Amino acid sequence: MSKTFDELVAVMQRLRDPGGCPWDHEQTYQSLSQYLLEEAYETFDAIQEAGATGDTTNLREELGDLLLQVVFHATIGKERGDFNIDDVAAGVTQKLILRHPHVFGDTKLERAADVLDNWDKLKADERAASGKVEKVSDSILDEVPIHFPALLEGLKLTKKASKTGFDWENADQIFEKLDEETGELRAAIKSGDTANAAEEIGDLLFVVMNLARHLGVEPETALKKTNRKFRERFKFIEDELKRKGTTLDDASIGEMDALWNEAKAAAK
Repeated sequence: MSKTFDELVAVMQRLRDPGGCPWDHEQTYQSLSQYLLEEAYETFDAIQEAGATGDTTNLREELGDLLLQVVFHATIGKERGDFNIDDVAAGVTQKLILRHPHVFGDTKLERAADVLDNWDKLKADERAASGKVEKVSDSILDEVPIHFPALLEGLKLTKKASKTGFDWENADQIFEKLDEETGELRAAIKSGDTANAAEEIGDLLFVVMNLARHLGVEPETALKKTNRKFRERFKFIEDELKRKGTTLDDASIGEMDALWNEAKAAAK
């Protein structure tokens, strides 16, 4: 490994050793899991920021925090005799080589889609050859973790299903389904059926997610960008109201809507 990486590993080990940090010493795989998830989301957000501004300073920092989580887990693994950071690196290196026979072997794969299909086949072959006891599965969808965030879970589920041919043929068909689900939601709202309305909203979101998949748009990233856009435009409303000597509580919806349109026009 590099000098700086070895130093990171050594620092983490020092924190875990007797006389180090009491908090770090108490951590386990399980206790760190929430931080791993938080750091992954913060890194995701930093990627969006870098794409929007071109400034990768925050991305570099968040990648470091994410790397720390990997080193932290590997340090615990070494102490327990489970694995160490070299095992982690060696494992992923071997996996990359084995799953890219079109780069490190003689296999010919020209399209990205072919690479993904071959990746899944190689992954299945590796599981079979490893001798691992696999969980009994009643469905190909069981491979998608149920604890994934909803958008990611839906995306993975429908990608799995689409490989069997269970999918819309084109985006126009999805728009038809979108109209159908919108109509069903309107009917549920009109009837006052709150439980059914909640279900129909879920159906509507699911169809929009599938439309994104068909258009080659990553839905989590798309929604993150819209969230960031909403933050910026709402902040504009707040700032303009402050400049005028008023507040959100005192402003009418008409005033706020007008300022929203100003922010939207300025962005264009």
